[in-house]
Amino acid sequence: MKTKIFAVLAGIVLITAGCVKTVSDTNKFSVWPVGKDKVLGRYERSLEQVYQAAFKVVSANGVVVQEYIPHDTSNNVRSLQGKVDQCNVWISVSAEDDPKITSAVVQVLTKWGTANIELASQLQTQIALQLQTQSGGS
Repeated sequence: MKTKIFAVLAGIVLITAGCVKTVSDTNKFSVWPVGKDKVLGRYERSLEQVYQAAFKVVSANGVVVQEYIPHDTSNNVRSLQGKVDQCNVWISVSAEDDPKITSAVVQVLTKWGTANIELASQLQTQIALQLQTQSGGS
């Protein structure tokens, strides 16, 4: 009986497991690839300012693993990958159509590939605070 229950549970895990597309245009294994796993922030700052703020936030909370500029997007998108609290973090910073607006998308997945929207929201808030600090509080 125990083996049947284990077999059913293993089957459910295999059926629900899959890959999640990250904001940096890569794929990551996920046991439960459903639900909201990204937080979007829009700022009246340059792409470089928002990217530097995102880099500082990830560095202060964990470690930056990789930085990259996607080849098919020119220079108006920058991304980074990091580890914070044993979670995988991806941040993509892109210039909007309005040259004064830059967006940052923060995506956080646990080591099992499940979403950690709370940490994503926390990091997005810290990016906004970092940008406020950079501008001298005005």
